[in-house]
Amino acid sequence: MAWNEPGGNGNNHDPWSGGSKDNRGKRGQDQGPPDLDEALRKLQDRMNAIFSGGKRRGGGSGGGSGGSGGGFGFLIVVIVLAALFWAGMGFYTVDQPERGVVLRLGKYHETVQPGLQWNPPLIDDVTKVNTEVVRTHSHDSQMLTEDENIVFVDLTVQYVATDPKAFVLNVRDPEESLAHAAESALRHVVGTTDLHAILTEGREALGLQVQERLQRYMEFYGTGINITKVNIKNAQAPSQVQEAFDDVIKAREDEQRTINQAQTYANGVVPEARGEAQRIIEEANAYREEKVARATGEANRFTALLDEYEKAPQVTRQRLYLETMQEVLGNTPKVLVDVDGGNNMMYLPLDKLMEKQSETRDTSGRAVRLDDNSLRQITDEVLNQVRQRQSSSSSTREGR
Repeated sequence: MAWNEPGGNGNNHDPWSGGSKDNRGKRGQDQGPPDLDEALRKLQDRMNAIFSGGKRRGGGSGGGSGGSGGGFGFLIVVIVLAALFWAGMGFYTVDQPERGVVLRLGKYHETVQPGLQWNPPLIDDVTKVNTEVVRTHSHDSQMLTEDENIVFVDLTVQYVATDPKAFVLNVRDPEESLAHAAESALRHVVGTTDLHAILTEGREALGLQVQERLQRYMEFYGTGINITKVNIKNAQAPSQVQEAFDDVIKAREDEQRTINQAQTYANGVVPEARGEAQRIIEEANAYREEKVARATGEANRFTALLDEYEKAPQVTRQRLYLETMQEVLGNTPKVLVDVDGGNNMMYLPLDKLMEKQSETRDTSGRAVRLDDNSLRQITDEVLNQVRQRQSSSSSTREGR
C-alpha cells in the first residue's frame, strides 16, 4: 500500500518528512525532490526573518540565530548590488560640441565640459546643450510699412546657443522667446521702412537691422543665444495686388534703364567735348606764345639791325634791299631779264611755259609729263634765245 493512501500504515510517512526515525535514517538512501509547499514555506520564513529581525515563525533559539545571520548577509549583498547599480547609472558622456548643465536638487551646480562625466543619479539632473550647431528658425508674416502698404515678409533666423547656463535656466522656452522677439523686431523695422526699399535694394539692409535689434532682445532676455544671420527669403506685396506692384516695378526698371542709357551717352559726349575744348585752348595758347615770341624776335632783330645801320648806313641799306628782293622774287616763277643799255626789261613767263610744256604727247597720243631735266633744257634754250636777241639788238644799235 502506498504511503499516501487512506488507511495506510501510520508509520509510513512521506519520504521527505522528518517524522519517523526509519525514514530519517533512510533519507540518505531514498533522496528525492523536495515538496513544493515546503520550499515555499522555507522561502517565506527567510523573508520574514529578514524583515522581522530574524524571528522565525515557530522556530527555536538556535534556528533563529542562524536565520538572522543568513538574512543579514543577504541584506548586505542586496544593498551592495543596489549601490553598484545606482553608481553605474551616474556615468554619462558629453560630446565635443556639447556642454552639460548640472542641477543638484533643482539648483544650479556647475557646467561640465566634454568627456566622460559622473554625477549622482536621482540627485543631479544634467541637461546637454550643443553650443556649436547652428539652429534655424523660420518666420513669415504680413505687416504694414511706413507708407501704409501691406507687405509679406518671409525670413530665416540662424542662431547658436553660446551660453548653456542661460539657455537652460534663464528662459523657460528660449526658442519660443526667439520667435516672439523675431516677430517684434521684424514689425518694428518694416514699420519704419518704405515698401519700395523693402521690395528692391533695401532687402539686405532690412535683414541687418532685424538681426541687430533681435540680438539686443536676446541679450536683454538673457537667453544665451547669439544671432549669426538673418536672411530675408522673400518680400512681396499681397497676392491680391501683386500684378499692380509688378507693373510699378517694371515701370521703375524702365525708368532706371533710360537713365542709365542717358548717363552712358553723357559719359561718351561730355569727355569728348571737354577734350575738344581743351585742344582749342591749347592751340590758342600755342598761337599766343608763337605770336609773342615772333614779335619779341622781330623787335630784337630790328633793334640789332638798327645798331648795324647806325654803324654803316649805305651797306646796310643795300643789304636790306637785296634781302628783300630775294625774299620777294624767290617765291615767284616769273623771270625778269635786264637788257644792258635798254630802258625796258624782258619778261619771261616761265610759269606759263612750264604749264604748257609740262605735258606733251608721245607718238601714240598719250600725255607724258616732263621731268626736271627736260624743264631745265627748255629753260636753257629760252635763255639762249634771250641772249641772241640781246646780241642782235646791241649790234643793231651799233650799226645805227
